[in-house]
Amino acid sequence: MSKLNVSDLFNENEDGAPVVSGISTFSSPNYFVPPSGTTAQRPSNPGEGMIRFNTDSGHLEYYTGTHWADVIVNSNELGGALNGAATDGVSTRGTGTRAIVCGGAGAPSNKSASISYITVETLGNSQDFGDLTQGDVNSPVGAASRTRGLSQGGSSVPARQSTIEFVTIASTGSAADYGDLSVARGEAASVSNQTRAIVAGGSATPGDSDVIDYGTIASTGTYQDFGNLVDDREAIGGGIASQVRGIIYGGASPAQNTIEFVTISSTGDAQDFGDLQDTAIRKQGCSNSVRGVIAGGGPSNATIQFVTIATTGDAQSFGDLTVSRRFSGCAASSTRGVFMGGEVAPTPTPQNVIDYVTILSTGNAVDFGDMDHDGQTNGVFANGAAFSNGHGGL
Repeated sequence: MSKLNVSDLFNENEDGAPVVSGISTFSSPNYFVPPSGTTAQRPSNPGEGMIRFNTDSGHLEYYTGTHWADVIVNSNELGGALNGAATDGVSTRGTGTRAIVCGGAGAPSNKSASISYITVETLGNSQDFGDLTQGDVNSPVGAASRTRGLSQGGSSVPARQSTIEFVTIASTGSAADYGDLSVARGEAASVSNQTRAIVAGGSATPGDSDVIDYGTIASTGTYQDFGNLVDDREAIGGGIASQVRGIIYGGASPAQNTIEFVTISSTGDAQDFGDLQDTAIRKQGCSNSVRGVIAGGGPSNATIQFVTIATTGDAQSFGDLTVSRRFSGCAASSTRGVFMGGEVAPTPTPQNVIDYVTILSTGNAVDFGDMDHDGQTNGVFANGAAFSNGHGGL
């Protein structure tokens, strides 16, 4: 057996990792230390199978060929085995990729304080998580890091709300106070990466808003000014982001098909991205780090469209939802987008359906399970905050 002891190995040209040929295994009774660095220090031209430790997230990650993803750990020391077969490369410390919805329209009341969740990798019905502390609220918007989810703003009769609450995604329990939006509003759009949550537009008092504000997810307090949308509008869609860019689309007053984007880590006004295929309002979307899917809309639309986040341009056809609806709660892992609940118009009728798509493919959505929101068996859900700890901005 041959043995090679090396104290330091590097590429003298500093143009990438050193190449070691003819070694198939590394073994030690102690440990193996992989390369490490921040998200910004990732290789500029990564190759499939590269592995490194991300010091920003505290996770071991690998390059899939299209994006960076966490190495899945199936270990009791991280909180138990993953629920179901995790296929998307996202480790969420023993819980699978968890998608959460907060508030909205539920049964039996018109507004709900309930929080429900699903495990994105595992088909089935939603489960109870806890409650919002502010009570029943409609049309809040969601954002999340890997560990914390936010419910932001909304409407509670008779006024728009500025309240922001947070939950720890991997646990269950009622939300806690975070702070306030800079402008009270509902039916806004929200995007986020690992550190920052952004809220754009929405229905304010006395009229619609073009305000974009932001907060640091791990902190608490009042959101700060970021910039402005092209115009005032409500009923906007969000939820689509990479670590760099957030996508905001559609909206009303009047209904429009505009798609805009922001650079999440900076500040400034939103910029033109392209156009949706129609002007149906109250669409909802989600994404992995490469592609965003946008579905439904009112008064009754089943269409699913997609955009490539890094490339400006018009949305393209993807497929159809199992049920035409608006106001779904949409959340994602790095492979799967899930559409939870929603509302059928013209007579507002909240739904209990959950369906899903594989984000990097095209085709019609497939049944996932049913909502069990507001403490009701097959309890309906529409127009609430939605987020996950596996979305494309992380």
